[in-house]
Amino acid sequence: MATIAAPVKSPEAGPQKGAEEMRYIARQPILDENHRVHAYELHFQMNPEAVMEGDEVRAMRTILDDAVLFGIERFTNGLPAFVNCTAEALTEQLVAVLPPAMTVLEISADLEVSPALAAACRELKQTGFRFALVDFCWNSMPHPLFDLVEYVKTDLDRLDADGCQRLRRRLHGTSTAMMADKVETQEDYRRASAAGFTLFEGYYFCHPELIKNSKVPANRLVHLDILRQLHNDPLDLKKIGPLVLRDASLTYRLLRLVNSPLYAIRQEVRSIESAIMLVGETTFRRIATLAICSESNTGEPPEILHMALVRARFCELAAKHCGLDPNEQYLLGMFSLLPAMMRQSMERLASELPLRNEIRQALLGENNRERSLLAWIESHERNDQGTRDAIAETNTLNLKKLVLCYLDALLWDAAARRSAN
Repeated sequence: MATIAAPVKSPEAGPQKGAEEMRYIARQPILDENHRVHAYELHFQMNPEAVMEGDEVRAMRTILDDAVLFGIERFTNGLPAFVNCTAEALTEQLVAVLPPAMTVLEISADLEVSPALAAACRELKQTGFRFALVDFCWNSMPHPLFDLVEYVKTDLDRLDADGCQRLRRRLHGTSTAMMADKVETQEDYRRASAAGFTLFEGYYFCHPELIKNSKVPANRLVHLDILRQLHNDPLDLKKIGPLVLRDASLTYRLLRLVNSPLYAIRQEVRSIESAIMLVGETTFRRIATLAICSESNTGEPPEILHMALVRARFCELAAKHCGLDPNEQYLLGMFSLLPAMMRQSMERLASELPLRNEIRQALLGENNRERSLLAWIESHERNDQGTRDAIAETNTLNLKKLVLCYLDALLWDAAARRSAN
């Protein structure tokens, strides 16, 4: 899903060449067979201009220090973190700053395993770290660390059907899991699942198979009517109240959210009308949009909803720094994943949404100004640094402010998760 980026000055970074040093932590979900998040992979990056040739060890050291500073659990919501490691990070014990119980150390299968590296890995395993062998493919010799790892990760382009079958036989009777990488479509997921993989990394869950030649279900039609009412300013309580009450699940969800610690309402709420008056129309629009999207997400991977929440909050916060409307940007970020939640095409859904034409076109993929923040966060989620930075430059977006807004959005989502439990 989603990525995290935190710009910080490193105390040991030394002289700077121009711009302030920036580090990023990009987060991607790893799902299990039930489409639940099993872990997150964290990709550590530095601004290319800030990394001098031959200085990768210092770069990774400062980035790992940042992970400790911010707390790795913030990046993973308490789930395990998969961290790709260089040979130096392992042999020099740089990864020892990370919590062993929460960290899976990834080792490339293409990495030459020296005696020092093998010894370091076994020592780290004794302290509680787990290991994943990534980019795995069969060759004439067994990998020297194969018996050390808890995960074997590969994509189907590197391992054919025969290779998958051999790997499955090799792991039979062990607790080592097969993890499929670059699972971007439902067909990728089906192939990987049939081949015996039980963990999946990629954004296939954002692209479910659409329900063809069918109407939007009745209760979701009510949701679209509510969204139309939410677009009115001021709200017409006489019209929106009965609409909300037509869906018992939505009514309960709304009142529970209003009463949650997230919104710090100390007074008991007994009706939709009183909820609106207590929290104010702006907050109520947020709650209603969240509830509708959450209800729409029934039966789909929960990570979709959290990705939508983070996108919405990011777009809202970043809009204040680039002259865009925060309310519109919140809706744009939230609705960008509506097709995945409702399994309907964006073309069909966008026509039903009461949005300005420019926002509607942004949802449909037009690269207009209104879509600049959404495009940035989409590339950020996929750890596509080149596209992400190009979008920022083309649209004159302040990179430091964007990454801080993203970190704020992630923490906001984490608070929402805690309040819902």
